[in-house]
Amino acid sequence: MSNGDDDPADAPDPADAADDTEEAADAEGAAAPTLPDEPTEESLTEYLDEIEALLEDADTEADLDDVEALLDDAEAGVAEADLPEPDEDDEDADDPRGDLEDRIAGLRDELEEARGPYAEDVVAAVEAAAETVSDTEWTADGVDDVAAAVESFAGDVADAVDVGVDVAAESEDPASLAAALEAIAEGVGDAGLDPDDDAETIADLIAAADALADALENAEEWDDLETNEQLRAQGFYDVLGHYKDYPVEWSALKEHETRGNVDMILLALDSLGSDFMERHCLEALERMGKRGKTDASVEELLGRAGKRDQFAIRILGKMAAEEATETLVEYVDEDSNPGLQKVTFKALGEIGAAEAVQPLANKLAMDDDQVRPHAARALGLIGDTRAVEPLADALAEDDSDDVRAAAGWALRQIGTRDALEAVAEHADERVYIVQTEAEKAIAALDADVPTA
Repeated sequence: MSNGDDDPADAPDPADAADDTEEAADAEGAAAPTLPDEPTEESLTEYLDEIEALLEDADTEADLDDVEALLDDAEAGVAEADLPEPDEDDEDADDPRGDLEDRIAGLRDELEEARGPYAEDVVAAVEAAAETVSDTEWTADGVDDVAAAVESFAGDVADAVDVGVDVAAESEDPASLAAALEAIAEGVGDAGLDPDDDAETIADLIAAADALADALENAEEWDDLETNEQLRAQGFYDVLGHYKDYPVEWSALKEHETRGNVDMILLALDSLGSDFMERHCLEALERMGKRGKTDASVEELLGRAGKRDQFAIRILGKMAAEEATETLVEYVDEDSNPGLQKVTFKALGEIGAAEAVQPLANKLAMDDDQVRPHAARALGLIGDTRAVEPLADALAEDDSDDVRAAAGWALRQIGTRDALEAVAEHADERVYIVQTEAEKAIAALDADVPTA
């Protein structure tokens, strides 16, 4: 064991650490990127270059999870680094910290684009289409167009997976068409499609679902004109000058996002019945993060989160919306839905929800070792010292190296002497990702972190 009071002679020899790193690299086929204990602008840039290369080479969801963990580490490194601050009086002054943060944000966007596709994305799209079909007041021509679109979609799905639903006889009944789509969604969900092994099949289904959404968007409904007139009366289109994106609502939405007009984004979300525009409205709120947080936007997203909408939960996390804590804590124990748990844990961490500390700590003992690391990292983001003991236990005893490394990272984020010492005890660890956390904890202790 080692701690901040040990004799320097007892500290790990850097040469030994390098040997261990080389051994790990030989075993795994490539060296994992490392960040110096005292990161500089140059070392952080090199670290991000290495992460970018790993992201380009990532083939599986597990690879992408590793990249996400490295980006979290890079973000913490930027926060800890002693970087020059820009001259507030000089608009053109260099801002190393801001540039690095922007690059990390860009890599996170690329990471999210690289993920999937997932079967649950198809299910969500089809369920949304079913809701559109059942909730929209179609004209007679619109019903015919919807029926043709649903029939075509059902054929595309049947070609991809063993899900057969006959919709030809239901062409005059929107409710039956919606029920057919719900049956298709259920069948796709039960097909057991794997995001790595069945990526091509899922991509084909998503393309078919997008085509369905476009067809529904183009089908005629009674209130199309009324909606456009309503938006025009409320000034939604006033921001438009020259535009190149179609539909024009999308161009207006982008301008409102740039100007921070949250009320107009919510107006579009409420008024426009297309799945296309709904998605772009929500993505705008996600990109805005805390800037997009208003009483009205939180209320809208809480309503969606109450229906287990993972996209809405993710946005609430980006907004650091503490108002969502009570709703999200209810989902912590949803062990049958690991996807919901992962996004919920991260959102609670970004919110800094102290009320979630004990529920999340309980999840460190759950069976799913793909979810446990997310619970540990969420506790680290919250930073509450009550989590030190359960995290230290996970670091010492968990069977999963990923969970142990996540617990070590979380303890370093909490950053008290007790937390850092719990990590530093694993300096002789043979598991590289755990050893790395221990070395960083030792460095923090050597920097004389005050006891808390």
